[in-house]
Amino acid sequence: MEDRTFEDLTTLLPPLLRSLEGLGFVARHFHPPNFGTVLQAVGTPEDELREARPRLDDWPGELAGVADCLRRASDAALEGYDVLRNIEEGPGGMRGVYRALGRLPRAQEALYPLAADLPPVSRHFLSPDTRGDEALIAALAAAGNREDAGVFHSDNEPGTRGGYSLYVPETYDADAPPPLVVAMHGGAGNGRSFLWSWLRDARGHGAIVISPTAVGDTWALTGPDVDTPNLMRILDEVEGRWPFDKTRMLLTGMSDGGTFAYVSGLDPRSPFTHLAPISAAFHPMLAAMADAARLGGLPIQITHGRLDWMFPFSMAREARDTLAEAGASVTYREIPDLSHTYPREVNAELLAWLVGA
Repeated sequence: MEDRTFEDLTTLLPPLLRSLEGLGFVARHFHPPNFGTVLQAVGTPEDELREARPRLDDWPGELAGVADCLRRASDAALEGYDVLRNIEEGPGGMRGVYRALGRLPRAQEALYPLAADLPPVSRHFLSPDTRGDEALIAALAAAGNREDAGVFHSDNEPGTRGGYSLYVPETYDADAPPPLVVAMHGGAGNGRSFLWSWLRDARGHGAIVISPTAVGDTWALTGPDVDTPNLMRILDEVEGRWPFDKTRMLLTGMSDGGTFAYVSGLDPRSPFTHLAPISAAFHPMLAAMADAARLGGLPIQITHGRLDWMFPFSMAREARDTLAEAGASVTYREIPDLSHTYPREVNAELLAWLVGA
């Protein structure tokens, strides 16, 4: 890499990573009444990124692929901030926040291919509790760009339904099958975006993550269950290429995805060993209709926010009490500052619980 290109990279990469962390902060802490306060806490990391972005315009041809990843990541991040800075008061404006935050997974998807070659990017795609693990970082660097590991998409282009996105750890070893997480998006979401809610932790702790997209506009919470058969198809497809530990299979999801974790995970035929609904709706009928043998001792972790404006935390407490009374082994986590957003900080705890650490 030429001196000037190296200077361009070292100028652009820090503000790009800070900008992505800022969007992640908004995604975690967004609560409509506190939007202005959250945005103020982020500061303006995009200003430095915007200033550095033109440096990518004339990189040499042999680095065109690297420049393209950085351009797409930078542009997606800047688009997200542009929308956030122009949010207007009212419900329509709040919907704009979700549109803006949709740029974050796009930026992460664009940047991720550089993790194998750029140590700062590799550390960015690790959970905070593993960023100081030098042995892990060395193992990831040694793995390089394995064709049989990393991020894959199966019939899961934007706008499509019923496909899935997948992360396989760069350190994957078929002789030591890793745990599996199936992470389901919220209503009107998609698995391609939701995968990035889990990738850092899965990469740091060596888990496979499948993030499916619902067959319909959201998960099959009413009417015929078309999603559970699709999940079983996906599991068979993934296991055929990447065997995983069938004694450590977590079904989790956010909002409608969390509710469907109850619906599908309480089925007596479910292969999942652990359930973790997050910010989910619950009705006692779910437990009443569940098979008693399935519920007996079933490990379930429920996570909910005290500020949740869509599904009140009283609903989660009712789920805790009802499922525990029915015989499940329930752990309940209520987060005081969590609204109806995804709390990425619980992922590492869920993985430790899954593997019995």
